[in-house]
Amino acid sequence: MAMSVAAEWQVLYNRFYRKQEIYTMCWQNIDLSRHKVACGRFGGPIAIIRDDTKIVQLRAESARPRLMIFTASGVLLASVPWDRPGGRLIGLGWTNEESLLCVVQDGTVFQYNIHGELQEKQISMGKECWEQGVVECIIWGNGLVCLTEANVLFCISDLVSPEVVKLANPNLDEPPLCMAVIEPQYTVSGNLEVLLAVGSSVLLVDAESVQEQGIGIGPLQKMTVSPSGNFLACFTHDGRLLVVSTDFSKKLSESNTQSALPPEQLIWCGMDSVLLYWEETLLMVGPYGDSVKYTYEEPLVLIPECDGVRILSNSYMECLQRVPDSTVTIFKIGSTSPAAMLYDALDHFDRRSAKADENLRLIQSSLAEAVESCIDAAGHEFDISQQRTLMRAAAYGRAFCRRFPRDRFREMCKTLRVLNAVRHFEIGIPLSIQQLKVLTIPVLVARLVNAYRHLLALRISDYFSLSQETILIHWACAKIAVSSNISDTTILDILVEKLKICPGISYAAVAANAHRKGRRKLAALLLDYEPQSSEQVPLLTSMGEEERALVKAIESGDTDLVYFVIFHIWRQKSPLEFFRTIQAKPLARDLFIAYARQNEPEFLKNFYLSGGQPQGAAEVLLRESWQHSQNAAARQGSPFQGPRLRLIEQAQDLYAQTKEHALESKSCEEHAKLLRVQHELEAATGQLIFVDSSVSDTICTCLVLGNNRAAQKIRIDFKVPEKRFYWLKIKALSTTKNWEALEKFSKEKKPPIGFKPFVDACIEGGENGEALKYIVKLSDPQERAEAYANIGLENEAREAASQAKDSELLGRLRLTFGPNSASGNFLGTLRGRLSLPGGP
Repeated sequence: MAMSVAAEWQVLYNRFYRKQEIYTMCWQNIDLSRHKVACGRFGGPIAIIRDDTKIVQLRAESARPRLMIFTASGVLLASVPWDRPGGRLIGLGWTNEESLLCVVQDGTVFQYNIHGELQEKQISMGKECWEQGVVECIIWGNGLVCLTEANVLFCISDLVSPEVVKLANPNLDEPPLCMAVIEPQYTVSGNLEVLLAVGSSVLLVDAESVQEQGIGIGPLQKMTVSPSGNFLACFTHDGRLLVVSTDFSKKLSESNTQSALPPEQLIWCGMDSVLLYWEETLLMVGPYGDSVKYTYEEPLVLIPECDGVRILSNSYMECLQRVPDSTVTIFKIGSTSPAAMLYDALDHFDRRSAKADENLRLIQSSLAEAVESCIDAAGHEFDISQQRTLMRAAAYGRAFCRRFPRDRFREMCKTLRVLNAVRHFEIGIPLSIQQLKVLTIPVLVARLVNAYRHLLALRISDYFSLSQETILIHWACAKIAVSSNISDTTILDILVEKLKICPGISYAAVAANAHRKGRRKLAALLLDYEPQSSEQVPLLTSMGEEERALVKAIESGDTDLVYFVIFHIWRQKSPLEFFRTIQAKPLARDLFIAYARQNEPEFLKNFYLSGGQPQGAAEVLLRESWQHSQNAAARQGSPFQGPRLRLIEQAQDLYAQTKEHALESKSCEEHAKLLRVQHELEAATGQLIFVDSSVSDTICTCLVLGNNRAAQKIRIDFKVPEKRFYWLKIKALSTTKNWEALEKFSKEKKPPIGFKPFVDACIEGGENGEALKYIVKLSDPQERAEAYANIGLENEAREAASQAKDSELLGRLRLTFGPNSASGNFLGTLRGRLSLPGGP
């Protein structure tokens, strides 16, 4: 069995290569020689379109070309007519995200998905590229570069955020012989570099400069960069194949292909060999010049992969790759490695031969290594029966090897199940294990989802404990798109039944898709299952369900969400509708009022008036009036004073509309009246000291300024009590130290507030002599005693205190004069004579 496997290998120096058939193509009547072909990497889809540069005989087909997309096994995914404007199709290629780029002559780049649907986002290479016209382009995983008829290069290095960059002008009179690209991730500068074969040298062109390299190496007719970006394979005009470093500092190998014609395709097979394809001939050249020739009767398309090459013909899809070391150790003819002996031991075990035990004893010390080799070799096999045999051999050896980790065996079984599932011809993704490691499981799942293989994607995600939310949402959206004839309630039941297997899934995302598809009722029903209000509310507002959105936002308790709905309704509806909507929602109403009070007072006033709340509108007017007072111009008697008074008067009228606010109405009336008086006083005195002060302060200021007439008038107009007026005048006269006027004022009539305020004013003003004039007029001996004590007259204070016969007063005065002083002793004795409690 081992000989039959190794017999199919080809050897290049000391390396083995094998070519395996992966698929018999499912398509019919496809001739690759008549079409432009683009194949995606990592087992990606195949796009073909009739080549309009070739004269071909039309068979049973329309003269109008069609863009067809197939899986790697030839299963048709889409067929759409090619009717894009912009001139002849120049280039066709797949991106890493499996978007098909179609570059036309005027520099427009059309994008299609794998289902042949034209994407809305189209790219233009710019006006200059449009004027010159594209003659050649190269598309790689995340970018493209175009060469125009004027031999100018334009590129996009990142298709995710496309930005067209014009590279340095190589100033060529004739088109280059060939062109190759070094992708940005492989260059030292991190920028795209383009190699142009010109004459006997190569020009390296980037965004800033043009450098001549490899002088004398050409003329070159074909070039291709290795997968690592370090080496360049070149086919010269005299039939030599050169492999050099991309900076042309080293020549690694040179071989003569014995062909004067350049190959139709030149690509790398992994990192060890190069493939050249001429019609009916495929030549593989190894690192030391050894070569293997394959003959084909059908046209071929070579698809480079990270670990080999896929070979597409009209009838088959094959894989050409270097044989993995683990496979070589097992199946190489005459191999006596531990892995080969373990594989042989399984064969003897199946035939019940005792030699199985002998083989195990011979490799006991290397059994773990043998088991690992069998597992690794199984991972590199496409044939399921061969996988099974190798894994059985590994399991057989592992039973006698306690040190071998069990996880390794289990992980390989999981990986093989995934690989075999996606390799099935109905799925058509012929990944190798090395390609899967580079691609990763999450990316593979994403590709399956885009291909509408949701069930397989779901099972793989569950198998590897990945999130299933994205898969289920994509499936639900796709289900809605194809279920236009199914009622909303029926499709809802179907969707909910599947989506509930993923707790916390975003029903809002599915509802948004339903809304875009015109199924508003279904979207509303789906939103009832959405647990997150932050997802529900924005979609409800976009659907026109503002009131429902407001209810959901309020229930969430998120004030930011409530404000979001309020502002949306504010923008979308008339003021009356807006007022009606939020009036019934206390939280929304309060939040709106808090915002409008600071930012939209006029709108808030209208809101209050429309809701029959004149007092609220009056409060807005008063706040606005106060804001006018902060304006410096208003303090100078400018026209701003007028608007302020009008606002207060309007507030008065609004308060007057309800009996409950009669007090507020009266207060507004008096406030306006006071402002007018204060404004007149400021105009008369030329001093900005009256406006916004109280009635009492205004009277006091008038008295300080000596304007008694104005003070009296304000007193009468605002019905200031006589007692308060006396207090204010005493304060004003003492402030100005007009003691003579104060004395005269005290004699006008008996003061209604007594003489104590006069005494206190004099003492505070430091005029004890003036205070004596009023102390003698105090009728209360207690007040008289304290007044004497405050100005330091101990004898008079003792005499008045003895008349008061108040124990507390005597105690305070004793402390004031000092307990050991003469006055203190006298007061203590007096308390004792009176036999008052607490005496000394």
